[in-house]
Amino acid sequence: MRAVATSRETELEMPAPFGGGPAPPRTELLAAPYAAPRPSLLRAPLAAPGKRAAAALEALGIVSVAQLFEHLPSASRASTRIAGLRAGEPATIEASVVRIKSRSVRRRGMRPLVEAAVSDGTGTVRATFFNQPWLVERYPPGTRLLLHGRPDGRGGMTITSHAQAGESDDLVAEGSVAHYPASEGITSTEILNLVRERRALFAEVPEPLPGRLRAAEGLPDRAAALLAVHFAADEDEREAGRRRLAYEELLLDQLLLARRRAARSARSGAAEFAAPGALTSRWLGALPFTPTDDQLAAIREIDLDFATGAPMNRLLMGEVGSGKTVVALYAMLRAVENGMQAALMAPTETLAEQHFATLQRLIGPEPLTAELLTGSTPAARRRALLARLERGELSLVVGTHALIEPEVRFASLAVAVVDEQHRFGVRQRAALDAKGVPHMLHMTATPIPRTLALARYGDLDSTALRSLPTGRKPIETELLAGDHGRAHAYELLRAELDAGRQAYVVCPLIEQGDEDVDEAGGRLRAASEELERLRAGELAGYRLELLHGGMAPREKHSAMKAFADGDAQVLVATTVIEVGIDVANATVMVIENAERFGISQLHQLRGRVGRGEHASRCLLIGPSDGGSRRLAAVAATGDGFRLAEIDLKLRSEGELTGTRQSGASATRIAELPRDLELLERAAEQARAIVRADAGLEEPEHVLLALALDGEHGDGASEPIEA
Repeated sequence: MRAVATSRETELEMPAPFGGGPAPPRTELLAAPYAAPRPSLLRAPLAAPGKRAAAALEALGIVSVAQLFEHLPSASRASTRIAGLRAGEPATIEASVVRIKSRSVRRRGMRPLVEAAVSDGTGTVRATFFNQPWLVERYPPGTRLLLHGRPDGRGGMTITSHAQAGESDDLVAEGSVAHYPASEGITSTEILNLVRERRALFAEVPEPLPGRLRAAEGLPDRAAALLAVHFAADEDEREAGRRRLAYEELLLDQLLLARRRAARSARSGAAEFAAPGALTSRWLGALPFTPTDDQLAAIREIDLDFATGAPMNRLLMGEVGSGKTVVALYAMLRAVENGMQAALMAPTETLAEQHFATLQRLIGPEPLTAELLTGSTPAARRRALLARLERGELSLVVGTHALIEPEVRFASLAVAVVDEQHRFGVRQRAALDAKGVPHMLHMTATPIPRTLALARYGDLDSTALRSLPTGRKPIETELLAGDHGRAHAYELLRAELDAGRQAYVVCPLIEQGDEDVDEAGGRLRAASEELERLRAGELAGYRLELLHGGMAPREKHSAMKAFADGDAQVLVATTVIEVGIDVANATVMVIENAERFGISQLHQLRGRVGRGEHASRCLLIGPSDGGSRRLAAVAATGDGFRLAEIDLKLRSEGELTGTRQSGASATRIAELPRDLELLERAAEQARAIVRADAGLEEPEHVLLALALDGEHGDGASEPIEA
C-alpha cells in the first residue's frame, strides 16, 4: 500500500492508515492541530461554470468550496495517456485541442457533430462530440480538455463527458480517476475539474481530530485523506483515505451517543428501587408458564438498573413471541409496588389495544388499576382518566403518542416503556421521558445485529431475548412463484380453513393505482381488490374481513374483533398487522408480492402465525423467476438475528444514528458491516473522550466540538437532554 502524503508544507511522509508502515512522526501530529480554517477560502461561494451548472451543484448540496471537497467520488474509472487507449474500454484523458470543426449529419433532427483532434504529447486522437455544435467556439485550438469516452480503435473516441481543464501541468496518467455523483446540468468530469482547480485549498482543511488520537490510531490528517480520495490513482491509497474519513464520521456519531448517554446518566430524579417486593414475587409465581432463561436474565438486568439510582435506559430486543411484554410488565410492576406509576407507549392504536389486552391478561387477579389512552378515547373518559393519572389513582396506563401531549400529567411516573421505539422520533421519546425523569425501557421486535446495536443505539444498554417460550413450533416457510404457486398456496390455505383454522392474506397496497406494477409488469395486489377477488374466486364461501391503515379506528377494531373471535376465517390486510395481532388459531400467512417487502417486514409478518398449538406455515408469493436473495433468506431461516445480519450485508446501512438534520448531506462514508472494526474503535475512543471531557471544552477538543455541530446540526456539541 502506498503512503498517503500529508498536505502540510513539510510534506512529511505519513504511514498507510490502518495497518503497516512506520508510526507517524509524533511531533508532526501534535504540532498546532487546532488551527482554525480561513472562512473566506473554504466557506466562500463556489464559482460554477454557468447558471445551469450552479443550479445542478446546488441540487447536489454544493454551494461552497468546503462542500465541494466533501462531495466524495462514488467510484473510480480508468485514466490513461492517449498512447495507452484501448478499443472499447472507457477511459479519461487530458489533452490539448490541435484543431476543431463541426460537421453536418444526414440523419434528420440531429445537430451537426463536432470533431476535434486532441493531443497529450504521447499521441493524437479524434474526439467526437454529438449535439453540441457550440463547442467549436468554446474549445478553440490550444484549449486543455478533460475528456471521458470510449475509443473505437481506429484513432477516434466518442466523448460522453468533458470539461475545460485548468492550467495545471499535471496530465491524467495511467491508473484511475475519481467518478462523482452528478446531476442534470453538470457531469462527473466537470465536478472533477472543479476539484482539481482548487487543489491548493486542501491545505486549508481543518483537522478536527486531536493529535494524540491520530497518533494512537495511526491516522493521516484530514486534508491528506481528502486528497487521497479525490486524486490518488492507486485504489489502495483511495481506500486508506476513505477509511480515515469513515473513522472520523463514526467517531462523531459515537460521540453524540456517548454524550447523550452520559448526560442522561448524570441526571437526578429517577427512582431508586431496592430488592423486588411482594407484588412482583407473587406475580412471577402465578404466571401460567415458566419464564425463559433469557426473560429471567433480562429481569435481573432491569433490577440492577433500578438499584443504581441513575435512570435506566435499556433496549429490549427479541424475536416475535419471545416474551418482551412479560419483561416490560415486570419493570412496570416494580414501579407500582414502590407506590409509583408506569406507562407503555405504542406507535399505533392497534398495537396499544393489543398491549392493553395482553397486560390485563397477564396481571390476572392482582387488584391493579390500568387504563388505555389513545386518540380515539372518548372526551369524557379521557378527562376522567387524566384526572386520576394526575392524582396518582391510576397505576398503569397504556397508550399511543397521546401519552406525551402537554395535558397528560403524572403524579409519579417512574417507569416508561416504549414499544417499537424506532417508529417514534427522538423528540417524541424525550417528551415521555420528560414527564417525570423515568426509567426507560425501549422494546423492538426487530432483531438487531451487534453492528447496528452499537452504531444506532450506542446510548442504550441492550438486552436480547433469543429463545422462544417452550412449545412454540417453528414456522414452515415456502417461496412460491407466479400463478401456479398462488394456486398451490390457496389449496393449502383452504385445507387449514376446513380444519377449523384461520389465515392471513397480506398485500402491499390498500387500493390499486395505474402505476402499481410488479417487476414483471403485472399488477400489484391491493387488499381492497383482493378481498373481492378472493370472495368470488379461491375463497368463495369462506368468511373474509378487510383490515388496512386507511380505515377508521372503529372499522379496524371491528375487523380485528371479528377475526380474534373467530367470526372471520381470513383477514385480508396490509402490513398494519405486522405487529400487535395475536390470534393463536391463525396458522397460515400468505404474502402477495413478497418481493415488495424487506427482510425485517417479512419476518415480522411471519410471526403473526405459529402462536398456538398447531403447526403453521408462511407462503411467500413472489416473481415467476423464483424471487430474490432476500426472499430466499427468509425461506431458509427463521432466526431473526441471523436474518438481520443477512439484511445488513445485502443492503448495507445508510443512516446509522438517525441524528442528521435535514440540511446536512445524506451521503455516508462509513459502510457496515465492512467498517465494523472502525466502528468499534471509534466507540471506544468516544467513550474515553466523554469520560475525560463530556462537554468537549478542553482545547484539544474545540475543533471536534465544531465538527460535531457541522455533522449533526447546530447544538449537537451542547449538553444533551436525552
